[in-house]
Amino acid sequence: MSTKANYKLEEIGKGKVGFSKTRSIIEAAFYGNNVVKVNTLKEAYNLAKNSPGTIVTDMPVYRGEEFGLDADAKVLLFNDGAVTGRYAAARRIKGEPGVDDAKLDKVVMDAVYKTRWETLYHATCFVGLDPEFMVKAHLLIPEGEENLLYNWMLNFQYMSDEYVKMYKNSKPVGDGKEADIYIFSDPQWAPTESPDVDYSCLSDPLTLCYFDTDENCAAILGMKYFGEHKKGTLTMAWAIANRNGYASCHGGQKEYLLPDGSKYVASVYGLSGSGKSTLTHAKHGGKYEIKVLHDDAFIINTDTCASIALEPTYFDKTADYPTGCPDNQYLLSCQNCSATMDEDGKIQLVTEDIRNGNGRAIKSKLWSPNRVDKIDAPVNAIFWIMKDPTIPPVVKLKGAALASVMGATLATKTSTAERVAAGTDLNALRIVPYANPFRTYPLVNDYVKFKKLVEEKNVDCYIINTGDFMGKKVQPKDTLGILETIVEGKASFTQWGPFADIEIMDWEGFTPDLNDADYKAQLKNAMQNRVQAVEDFSTKKGGYDKLPDEALAALKKLVDAL
Repeated sequence: MSTKANYKLEEIGKGKVGFSKTRSIIEAAFYGNNVVKVNTLKEAYNLAKNSPGTIVTDMPVYRGEEFGLDADAKVLLFNDGAVTGRYAAARRIKGEPGVDDAKLDKVVMDAVYKTRWETLYHATCFVGLDPEFMVKAHLLIPEGEENLLYNWMLNFQYMSDEYVKMYKNSKPVGDGKEADIYIFSDPQWAPTESPDVDYSCLSDPLTLCYFDTDENCAAILGMKYFGEHKKGTLTMAWAIANRNGYASCHGGQKEYLLPDGSKYVASVYGLSGSGKSTLTHAKHGGKYEIKVLHDDAFIINTDTCASIALEPTYFDKTADYPTGCPDNQYLLSCQNCSATMDEDGKIQLVTEDIRNGNGRAIKSKLWSPNRVDKIDAPVNAIFWIMKDPTIPPVVKLKGAALASVMGATLATKTSTAERVAAGTDLNALRIVPYANPFRTYPLVNDYVKFKKLVEEKNVDCYIINTGDFMGKKVQPKDTLGILETIVEGKASFTQWGPFADIEIMDWEGFTPDLNDADYKAQLKNAMQNRVQAVEDFSTKKGGYDKLPDEALAALKKLVDAL
């Protein structure tokens, strides 16, 4: 599937696809005489290498020629400043209740105007790695932000000969009604008093991430962290996928080839730090032949149940990869880490979050030896990763409504990948529907798609708890052992206490005691919190995220059982 970049004269005009007010403000900036096109990764690398503040390490990029780089390319490190995580509070979604798009359009109009004195770089990449789903994305960013430009081109698929040919042969997405993605970014932007510009429309006084996902465009202002640009691009790709019959997934997926020749495809959903990358990349001691789709961003065709990766590389935390770790061989670039000089006088990375939380790196596709861009085999199971201390290490959900609403009320904890307000309790449970805080469309769309997978396509659904269970830590070996037992078809699930729609598997050291009044009260409170979350969906933001009555009923049935 390809998106639309060029228009016949009769296709141009008010009210036609690709010509909203916000998009017209953003797209026009790409054609200014102060814009320089960056066509290749080599160009982007050299720009970033010579950008003020870049640290050129002595760590070589492994097999860089395969990614469009020169053989002598080095891992580049760039540090952003005080902000080292995503900031959801700055996001404003056109079309949501309470979002004043007229004022926001003026803010963007003024921001674009103020870049006329600067040189701007225009880069283009593909999002989606199979002819079934490929969209073209454009980034416009000022001179001085070369590392953001380079990292963006590394993170998504640069326009290599292979993928340009694939894109040309792909089917138009939405029957040609989906336009290319356009993103305007000015990380050094700050609100300054200007005629007819009212900043009261901002949800944060210093930053803005404004999306018009119906018309595939965005403006990212005052935000230096690369993750905003990565997830901002994915936000729009996921929205396009949602409109065209796909379930948009913030998680990981892998395919197991079992000894009998059968395949088992598992999808895991969780926020950064939940364990989704660990589960996705686990090699299981070599017991199975494994294919990895991706550990962060993919989509599932809800008709065929095939899955497609959206990115070639991995944007991974560096906290667990100390200096000299073999995995660091696959680094392409680093952000928000430190550096030092080794005994040979060579500049090496200093990781492990010594400088700050959420140090990051982009790792090459080669990190996963069995990486694929599409899994044709239908998905077998969905695993909602939670950190709810009342949930045992694994439970199985029966009934499509319960399976989907449990994803819609996924309970987890805040990680260092996110910038949050001072005083926020990082250990407090919070609800993040489908582990995807980047949704720009009504929540019911995801609910319906995941329900369809369970109800019509016979996909199994589980909750796995990777946090603590009533004070006892669930170790990675527990979670991996549980996953292997399920994949091999050896798991034995039985009804869990009074819950007619939840089954449990015995796992040594983690036996919930429903005769314990304190535990039962905490479990009931956790389920009641989910009921409250769904009730809030129907009232907050003018009911924008309201779910069907059956979703609420499925949760109330659990509370009533206790």
